[in-house]
Amino acid sequence: MALMPVKFDLAKRVKLAQGLWLLYWLCVMAGILIFSMGIFFKIELRKRSEIMDNNESHFVPNLLILVGLVACGINAFGGKVCHDSLDSAKFSKWKPMLKTYMSGCVVFGIALFVTALLCFLMQISLHFTLAEGLKNGMKYYKDTDTPGRCFMKRTLDMTQIEFHCCGNNNYKDWFEIQWISNRYLDFSNEDVKARFQSNVEGKYLMESVPFSCCNPGSPRPCIQHHLTNNSAHYSYDHHTEDLNIWTRGCREALVSYYGGTMDGIGAFVLLFIILEAVVTVGLQYLTTALETMADPESESEGWLLEKSVKETISGVMAKIKTLGKGSQVQEGDEQAPAES
Repeated sequence: MALMPVKFDLAKRVKLAQGLWLLYWLCVMAGILIFSMGIFFKIELRKRSEIMDNNESHFVPNLLILVGLVACGINAFGGKVCHDSLDSAKFSKWKPMLKTYMSGCVVFGIALFVTALLCFLMQISLHFTLAEGLKNGMKYYKDTDTPGRCFMKRTLDMTQIEFHCCGNNNYKDWFEIQWISNRYLDFSNEDVKARFQSNVEGKYLMESVPFSCCNPGSPRPCIQHHLTNNSAHYSYDHHTEDLNIWTRGCREALVSYYGGTMDGIGAFVLLFIILEAVVTVGLQYLTTALETMADPESESEGWLLEKSVKETISGVMAKIKTLGKGSQVQEGDEQAPAES
């Protein structure tokens, strides 16, 4: 017995075909949007590749690009089938392909779900990639004359300005590295010598941050040097007063930005899955209604599945077993001549 049968007269078949045609082209537009999202996210990752240590994964944006292209092709084909469905001569040429097409739509739906899931999970890998990349990027901040690192300072400064952040975890990360090149230090100065000798690594460390950490919204001129020395500044207490630099770490800011972007894309892909399910179910009803139609004016019956869910699953499993046995027999036939 067919699952969820519905009666269709000529008017209902025409409305269904026209509605599906519109929905399929809406799906094509959604596919173009997913493709564009993949391109956009790929560009965003490329823009900050340096602070990710060039280890960022482009698998998800590439998958979005592929899924978007496939969505355009699949739904354009579905739209063409719906357009030709009311002309029996034109529809007859599509009939042999429809079962394969419907199976492909189901597989594509699963691929879309996996894509959405990967979008939600990508921020986990980004968290670790950014942690390592920002840590190394801060070490190379001073190397403006070193090939391959000369733009790191600009990249980090622009990132801190754009995302209102400072350091990897927070602004104190800058205290632990030498971010001023030796080229700009006067080694005859006693204070410079003392700073180099004050730590076992022999680096010029200070409680200061780059200018890009400054918050332009602060009413007080930016205090970027001697941040923890209250006596170095008038009416200043770093324990109680709000610092006029960004206190949020860049890793948190970037993960929040990329995570929000990917969550939005993942949610859109999930909505697209629902739309794809609607048009696939609609096309199933339309094609089965056309197959059971005696003549163009008569009433026909469409259904979701020709048999019950249990019978359909049993039939699919039986076909898979048959294919498995067929391949084993074929392998046995090939091995027999070789042994003889």
